[in-house]
Amino acid sequence: MAEQGKLVLGFIGNGKSTNRYHLPFILTRQDKIKVKTIYQRTLRDNGWARLPDVTYTDDLDKLLGDTEIDVVVITTPSAAHYEMACKVLLAGKNCVVEKPFAASVEEAAQLFKLAREKGVMVQCYQNRRFDSDFLTAQKVMASGILGEVYEINMHYDYYRAFVPEQEKTFCRENAFLYTHACHTVDQVLSWLGKPQDCHYDVRQLLGKGRMNDYFDLDLLYPGLKVSVKSSYFRAKARPSFELYGRRGVFIKQEQDRQEADLKKFYLPEGHDDFGLDMPENYGTLIYYDEAGVYHEEKVPSERGDYGRYYDALYVTIMQGAPQLVTEEQTMEQMHILEAAGQDLV
Repeated sequence: MAEQGKLVLGFIGNGKSTNRYHLPFILTRQDKIKVKTIYQRTLRDNGWARLPDVTYTDDLDKLLGDTEIDVVVITTPSAAHYEMACKVLLAGKNCVVEKPFAASVEEAAQLFKLAREKGVMVQCYQNRRFDSDFLTAQKVMASGILGEVYEINMHYDYYRAFVPEQEKTFCRENAFLYTHACHTVDQVLSWLGKPQDCHYDVRQLLGKGRMNDYFDLDLLYPGLKVSVKSSYFRAKARPSFELYGRRGVFIKQEQDRQEADLKKFYLPEGHDDFGLDMPENYGTLIYYDEAGVYHEEKVPSERGDYGRYYDALYVTIMQGAPQLVTEEQTMEQMHILEAAGQDLV
């Protein structure tokens, strides 16, 4: 390794994903993680400032042949994920793949098979496991204050009509289902495990042959229904989380704030309040206690931190800890997405 005790990374891709959703969090962990090389197909100024002490190259072999690099992270457009992941694994490198992990169950299975053959790891980048709203919802459910929880609604809404309206053809790997449900479905699987059954309502609101712009997935567990819903045509977003139990309800209207801060280039390095909810963003807990007394109160949000994905990656590669995102979870997610989107054309 380049520096004793540090996890050394290389990146394939130098666009928004690398510079907005990965590097800002790695830079707060420079005591244990080093980015050595970033591959860009065409070296040019793309609006993102280059980091000092990082090599930028258009020679993929230079990155893949570097014995100091422990893990290669793929942040290219989704259509290139499978091809690039195969190249990384064939080079004998551990690999992290941005979402969507693959365009099909078959592709995902091939990547895991190839990783096993080469004795390396391949894993999907599921940073949304560290959203503050998700962490807070888990905390409330685990407290037992709601009693038996029988319904969970998870919404990931936008009003970005221009996105589907400008797409005139259908592309599966760019479907809303694959690029966004991958977040919420993974959250459910990491939280509750494999569902007993699933029901799907996935639409192309602008018609067949156009972009998938709506999904409503029901994941069924014993005594519990979890609904994962999203649309590009929601002028007013639904609550991020709704938990309904025998004794009460928890409603978290606001989504995690990390992405909003990142879009404003308000970054985690140097800002202690990065991604933090204010009291007006807290969720509301309403419940009846064992004496039948009504309570209504705000629940301070847990702190979100996408960088915790890299903390987990560090202990996996450097200390042999179990993977944060398992092959079983990723394959189950791929089965759910493929089944939900089978009628899209």
